[in-house]
Amino acid sequence: MATTEECLINNSNTASTSGKLSSRGGNISRVSGRMNSVLIVDDELEIQGLLGKELAKSFSLIEVAENIEIAGALRKRCHFDLIIADIRLSGKTGMAWASELRDQGSTTAIIFMANFADLETAIEALRAGADDFLTKPFHVDQLIASVKRCMERQYIQHEDYILRRQANKHNEKAGMIGECQLMRDVCDVIKRVAPMRSTVLIEGESGTGKELAASAIHEWSGRNGSFVPVNCGSMTAELLESELFGHAKGAFTGAHQAREGLFSYAEGGTLFLDEIGEMPMPMQTHLLRVLEERTIRPVGSNREIPVDVRIVAATNKDLEKQVVERTFREDLYYRLNVMGIRIPALRERLEDISELAQHFTKTLAAEMGLSPPTISETEIIRLKAYAWPGNIRELKNAIERSLLLNIGPSQCINGSIQTPSQIKSPVDSGEELLLAAVEKNHILRILEMEGGNKSAAARCLGVSRKTLERKTHAWGLCS
Repeated sequence: MATTEECLINNSNTASTSGKLSSRGGNISRVSGRMNSVLIVDDELEIQGLLGKELAKSFSLIEVAENIEIAGALRKRCHFDLIIADIRLSGKTGMAWASELRDQGSTTAIIFMANFADLETAIEALRAGADDFLTKPFHVDQLIASVKRCMERQYIQHEDYILRRQANKHNEKAGMIGECQLMRDVCDVIKRVAPMRSTVLIEGESGTGKELAASAIHEWSGRNGSFVPVNCGSMTAELLESELFGHAKGAFTGAHQAREGLFSYAEGGTLFLDEIGEMPMPMQTHLLRVLEERTIRPVGSNREIPVDVRIVAATNKDLEKQVVERTFREDLYYRLNVMGIRIPALRERLEDISELAQHFTKTLAAEMGLSPPTISETEIIRLKAYAWPGNIRELKNAIERSLLLNIGPSQCINGSIQTPSQIKSPVDSGEELLLAAVEKNHILRILEMEGGNKSAAARCLGVSRKTLERKTHAWGLCS
């Protein structure tokens, strides 16, 4: 292991860069209103101390850990915007840890350090999910430059997110796609309730677009604050309390600085509580108090802070059943369900599949640098014949898979790759069906065989084209 003096060298050449780190001409200790926090993971106490001293000039919260196990425990208590870690520590390797964090959806910036690492190691680290790589020994100005790059990248991503949100405010549909009557009704309700301060409970199956509906409520509300989403099912009760309400200095071990919570970040805006049915019971009590008194109390503090935050919650569970089972507070349920909105499953809005498929094809192709292919009428018929248990999320995944493999999206449904001959209707699989379902599947099969030609399909079925059009229209197959 290199000596401390070799790893960090403060000399006259670094004097101009060892002050406050800046992003776009300003102090990076605040990126879009959020205080930055950093986690240092290294088994050398001197390295921990020197890094901590240098970064304290710009970061409001600094935590140190000697191994990944301790670092993981700290992450369960606090959110970190930046992790600086030695790549080789006792136990799990830094690369394996970075891969795990990325698989869990973490967007925390990661800088790895290593002793005399070669180019191959650096490339492997970046592939594992690191944002930058430093080889020991390094100068302070190298560390500062690396941190500035990571913070600048996060700033740009946040700025881009805000700009997209602002652009959506001028969009009549605010990202809501669909022309079927069910979706028109949903949009009408959203527009009616958006300007109000009332809490909203959005219900619907997984993948139906509940967060998009919550975002639309915020866009149409006219509120000037941010839209802040939080997944209530991904955190322990202790971490969720700290994330939502913040904590005071010394509130728990490692809380060296006070920290604002998500309620503060959403001031004047909307806090979206996703998977509210997964919220631990102690937190349900705290949330009920906030809704009733419009104040929050940071962990470890006796000070009440007034908040102006609109609450929108969402769930894919039956909250009424949870109330009966005593896993969800009845008073909180009625406090949240001032206005309930149900997002229909994709199988209930088949007529929107064509528009959704075209939208995903266009946007995903642009992201991949591809020319968007044309989706044939036959493909649309096949997509509409599928049940879509994963709803819009599953459709988007199928479209993305089809673009990657350059095949039809109907061959990518159900999480697997199929040839057209392998795409079977429920009749083929021997399922028990009502007569109406058998008729529908037979007609769809004939339409597919005739390439979507309704006149030819009607002749094959022995019915008039008008009869066929009436039936397909009733199924939402209007194209």
